[in-house]
Amino acid sequence: MRTLLALALRSAWNRRLTLGLTLAAVALSSLLLLGVERLRADLRASFATSVSGVDLIVGARGSPVALMLYSVFRMGEVTQNVSWASAQWLAQHPAVAWTVPVSLGDSHRGYPVLGTTTAYFDHFRYGDRRALALAEGRRFDELYEAVLGAEVAARLGYRLGQRITLAHGSGEGPGMEHGDKPFTVVGILARTGTPVDRSVHISLESMEALHLDWAGGAPIPGLSIPPALARKFDLTPKAVTAVFVGLESRAAVFGVQREVNAHRDEALMGVLPGVALDELWQLVAVAERYARLVSMLVVAVGLTGLVAVVLAGLNERRRELAILRSVGARPRDVFALLALEGGAVAALGALAGALLVAVLVLLLAPWLQAHYGLTLSGGAPSAQQWRLLAGIIGVGVLASLIPGWRAYRLSLADGMTPRL
Repeated sequence: MRTLLALALRSAWNRRLTLGLTLAAVALSSLLLLGVERLRADLRASFATSVSGVDLIVGARGSPVALMLYSVFRMGEVTQNVSWASAQWLAQHPAVAWTVPVSLGDSHRGYPVLGTTTAYFDHFRYGDRRALALAEGRRFDELYEAVLGAEVAARLGYRLGQRITLAHGSGEGPGMEHGDKPFTVVGILARTGTPVDRSVHISLESMEALHLDWAGGAPIPGLSIPPALARKFDLTPKAVTAVFVGLESRAAVFGVQREVNAHRDEALMGVLPGVALDELWQLVAVAERYARLVSMLVVAVGLTGLVAVVLAGLNERRRELAILRSVGARPRDVFALLALEGGAVAALGALAGALLVAVLVLLLAPWLQAHYGLTLSGGAPSAQQWRLLAGIIGVGVLASLIPGWRAYRLSLADGMTPRL
C-alpha cells in the first residue's frame, strides 16, 4: 500500500495542473452544497429570531401568520385592531412583566410608520436577544418626534433635526399626506438587519394626533386641527394593532394564552412567536429545497468532471500502466492506484470546500449581521453538514472506482502495442 501511495502521489504531481483544476471544481461544488446548508440553517434560525424575548403577541382574532407578518415584518394588512382597554388589561395582568403596544397603518415614502411607547426601546429584542441601540440622537419624548430605522435614514439621506411628513396608509392617492403635521428626526437606530431598519418610529400619542381630523381613512371635510391645538386633546389611543407581551415566567405562557383567547370583552388571539414563525417558514421553505437540489446537482457535475478527467487520462497512461504490469503489478494494484488517485482528489476537494465555508463565515458574518440581520453560526460544522461532507467523499470514492475498473480491464499487450 505504501508503494501504491508513493506511485499515486508522483503520478498526481506529474499531472498537477489537470488534477488541480479538477480538485478546484470539486472544492467549489462542495463549497456550494455545504454553504447552502449552513446558510439554510442559519437563515432559519435568524428568521425565527426576528423578534426575540417576546413571549406572546396579542392581536385581534384571526390568522396567526397574518398577525406575525404585519406586526413583526410590516407586511400585509390587519383588518381589526385591539382596543386600548384590552391593551391595558394585558398590562395589568399579574403574570405579565411588560407590554409594548404597537400601531401600524401609516407610511413615509413607502416605509411603514410604527407607533409605540418608549418601552419598545427597552424590551424589543432581535437575533440572540440583542437590544435596540441608537446610532445617533435620542428616543422620542414629545409629539411630532420620530426615530428612524437605519435603512430609512441611509436610503433617504436623513439627518438629525430634519423634518419629514408622514402619509396615511400607503400614501398613494390624493390627500393622503399629513402635511400639516411634520415630524422632526430626533434619533437614528443602529442597523439590525430586521424590519426595524425599514421603519419610522413615533409615539402612540403622535399617531393619535395625526388622525384627530380624520375619519374612515380620510380627512374630515372642513376640519383641520393645527399641530399646536392637537396637544390640547386627549391623545390616549383608542386602539392598537398588536401588543408584544413579556411574562414574569415563561412557564405561564400557555395559561396566559388561554386567558387571552377566552377574553370575554373582545375577540383576542395570543400567538407564540416561535410557533407562528415556524408555520410561516413552512410557506417559504420550498425555496431552500430547490437551493439544496441545485447545489447537489453542482456537486454531481463536479464529481462527473473528476471521473471524466481520470478516464480521459487513461489513453495517455496506457503505456505507464502497462509498464507497471510488466514489472509485477497485478490488475488489482492498478485498480487500487486509479481508485486511490480519484478518491484522494474527491476527499481533498470536499475538505477544501468545508474549509472555504469556514473562512467565508468568519469573513462575512459581521457584514451579513449588520446589513441583513443574518447571524452565521461559527464553530464546528453541524451534524447535517458532516453527513453531507461524508456523502461527498463517499460518492467521490465510488465514482473513482469507474476509471479504476477501466484500468483493471486494460491488458498488458494493449499498453505495450504501439498505436498507429
